[in-house]
Amino acid sequence: MEQYIRDAYERWLSSDVVDPETKAELRSIAGDEVEIKTRFVSYLSFGTAGLRGIMAAGTNNMNVYTVAHATQGIASLILKCNAAERGVAIAYDSRENSRTFAETAASVLAANGIKTYLFDGIRPTPVLSFAIRYHGCIAGINITASHNPREYNGYKAYWEDGAQLPPDHAATVSKAMAGIDIFDGVKRMDFDTAVKSGLIEYIGEKTDEAYLKAVLEQAVDPSAVEKAGDMKIVYTPLYGAGYRMVPEVLRRIGLKNLYTVDEQMTPNGAFPGLKNPNPEFPEAFEAALPIAKATGSDLIVATDPDCDRVGVMARQKNGEFITITGNQMGALLLDYIITSYKEKGTMPPEPYAIKTIVSTELVTKICASHGIKLYNVLTGFKFIGEVIENCLESGHGSFIFGFEESYGYLKGTYARDKDGVVASMLICEMAAYYAARGMTLADALDALYERYGYYREGVENIAMRGLEGMAEMKALMARLRENIPETIGGVRVKSVRDYLAGTIKDMETGDVSPTGLPTSDVMYYELLGGDVVVIRPSGTEPKIKIYYLVNGASKDETDEKIAKYKADVALLCGFNK
Repeated sequence: MEQYIRDAYERWLSSDVVDPETKAELRSIAGDEVEIKTRFVSYLSFGTAGLRGIMAAGTNNMNVYTVAHATQGIASLILKCNAAERGVAIAYDSRENSRTFAETAASVLAANGIKTYLFDGIRPTPVLSFAIRYHGCIAGINITASHNPREYNGYKAYWEDGAQLPPDHAATVSKAMAGIDIFDGVKRMDFDTAVKSGLIEYIGEKTDEAYLKAVLEQAVDPSAVEKAGDMKIVYTPLYGAGYRMVPEVLRRIGLKNLYTVDEQMTPNGAFPGLKNPNPEFPEAFEAALPIAKATGSDLIVATDPDCDRVGVMARQKNGEFITITGNQMGALLLDYIITSYKEKGTMPPEPYAIKTIVSTELVTKICASHGIKLYNVLTGFKFIGEVIENCLESGHGSFIFGFEESYGYLKGTYARDKDGVVASMLICEMAAYYAARGMTLADALDALYERYGYYREGVENIAMRGLEGMAEMKALMARLRENIPETIGGVRVKSVRDYLAGTIKDMETGDVSPTGLPTSDVMYYELLGGDVVVIRPSGTEPKIKIYYLVNGASKDETDEKIAKYKADVALLCGFNK
């Protein structure tokens, strides 16, 4: 074992700062060199998504010491900007240790003379984004690991616009952390003392009401749900932060028949019965399906633990339920918003929408058909927030909708992160709109395909775990840049976008032009005919993500295309070795 790893391990055991429980945990792995190396080989990387890792002792895990260390880095940035008096909003979700980590962060900020607005209980991520702007804060911190398995937790950092930290600020924090000793360099104040001094202030109901008002203002047709009368919805927060806000907003738009998965309405960080508390997976709906069938409900709506993502299952005419993917829901919502605005004559001036580069190209066609400007941005909702901010500053454009394929949606400029509360409201409103026309959401999706052609998306997640995982991902991306394929799945590659180099290469002419977007470790292959393959490392988990965005005359044709592309990509990446 490398000496620096052993030294770090021994230092945690001997430090006066480390609590007895943590030391006992570390002593329990005393003879396990692999486990010690895993925990101390490095510090959790602080990127534009903050921190995310397994909750355990050690520098490479989520614990009160790594949280305090990151917060001291945030404090350094705030003090450098001379913005201590503006304060920081802090929220947390239902995961184990989330409240403890939130209080730890607040204590460190207080010790640095920075005021903190701490929520009095768990809140959805978008409420934190809203609170930063509402209270005029310089920054925000949210303790959550979103939809990750129960052993994870995370630390999301936000800036004054309500979006996650821009890359330059994240780099400043990361650099500051590198120069701060995790024990001696972190300032701490007793939490209760900080509360009594006014450096930590609890916030709650007033902020909630202001947020709900902003959400309700995003309704396209506020009376649609009430007009639908007997529409029935099943909702589950998957033991998370949506347990209160989502039912409340649905009640306020007139929904009379809301059924809940009662055992999942009580926040619980152990997520009993759920392998992954992730509404992207059909198994997350297992407890809700029997309720929906028994009550004759039209929809099942599920939000993830921090209530920024929404998954939906919709009843078909035959009574069976189908899953609506994030791409499909994004297309449905955008088409509904545009159509309803045009019908009512309420389309705002210079309307625009935003999607990420890995999200469905169906949206591109919808926007072109309706004359709506569409922005394509890198993966990560902070880039959607950045476009919104730039348009507001320029005084041009009206934001009508933004989304990413991973089940995140936003309407309105009150927040700069995906919002499961507003999305749940709009989905129910849209379902009521189609119900009044004798259609289900499944029918509405079929109608979209009839109008624009059949679009289908696929995603692969290739895990690269362990100490070598990061190195393997970097090596793979380097190989992809060195070996550009002429074809994928038998279809010629039209152009290649290397977002790390910031270039678009036309494979026929050899011409090179800029992407116009920030740098990111992404390879984007556009094929003749409009299909797209994207390969990138995940920003939050040790895996490579591969996206397939295809279109064709039917589901069978698109399935066949995706199968061919997957086989070639496996060879290209060396996964078949």
